[in-house]
Amino acid sequence: MNPATGKLFIQEVAPRDGFQNEAQFIDTDDKIRFIDALSECGFAKIEVTSFTSAKAIPALRDAEAVMQQINRRPGVVYTVLVPNLRGAERALSCRVDEVNLVMSASETHNRANLRMSREQSFAQLRDIINTLRGSGVAINVSLSTVFGCPMEGDVSVDEVMRLVDGFAQLDVRSMTLCDTTGMAYPTQVNEIAAQARQRFASIDFTLHFHNTRGMALANTMAALDAGIRRFDASAGGIGGCPYAPGASGNVCTEELVHMLNLMGYDTGVDLQRLLAVSAALPALIGHDVPSQLLKAGPRWRTHPAPAA
Repeated sequence: MNPATGKLFIQEVAPRDGFQNEAQFIDTDDKIRFIDALSECGFAKIEVTSFTSAKAIPALRDAEAVMQQINRRPGVVYTVLVPNLRGAERALSCRVDEVNLVMSASETHNRANLRMSREQSFAQLRDIINTLRGSGVAINVSLSTVFGCPMEGDVSVDEVMRLVDGFAQLDVRSMTLCDTTGMAYPTQVNEIAAQARQRFASIDFTLHFHNTRGMALANTMAALDAGIRRFDASAGGIGGCPYAPGASGNVCTEELVHMLNLMGYDTGVDLQRLLAVSAALPALIGHDVPSQLLKAGPRWRTHPAPAA
């Protein structure tokens, strides 16, 4: 495919995946303003919050208020993480566009993150999927640790495909393959993404990379080569998994968009607007963010020559 004709779908996850990790509670009105600003940037999808218990993720205890008060821009899919049936009921009451269901490809990580076995998680997610049938709400399933587990190491590709097949049998048509702790590398990404697309042509796959080891953009290139066109990213590069040792921030949205735009891909994202949103993050969360693009500026920014 000629990159100049390639339409990509960039999905912003900072309001959920980013904010869930912050020790300092972000005021509800500030969250709403942040999400409303993201809505003006041209994203295909925004992950707004998580309908998890306030005890488990206190940073997102205002999920209903945030979801009910944001300004929804036509054409943007507003998705939320849902851990169980109670979370699904809460999400439905807020008229979400999509629910994102999560389990791990690694047994050890699944038990650490969700306090149950993978088979128990699959059964619970199956019940949620069956409950949502006919509701008009879209369903996405995210598989964590697809590219490696910080406790087990390598995760069997056959196990990943077995789990994908289980959800395909439930008529799930949207799945995210997650590099939860930045263990993925380009040849591995290309192989797994290509195999998933070949075996499950009815599923739209999203790739979710972390930049823990500095390979997120390289992994994006490998995924593109395998035909992936949907990518998660987090403004400023914030976020991580609270139940995965060593999981630092997600791939930085502005850096991802900057690279893809330079290569001629149509991301639909207004980079200048996005940079302004990301530039406000340090004041919002109380600390610096990993984004190198915020520090250096885009490639086309020039500077006056030094004085003679």
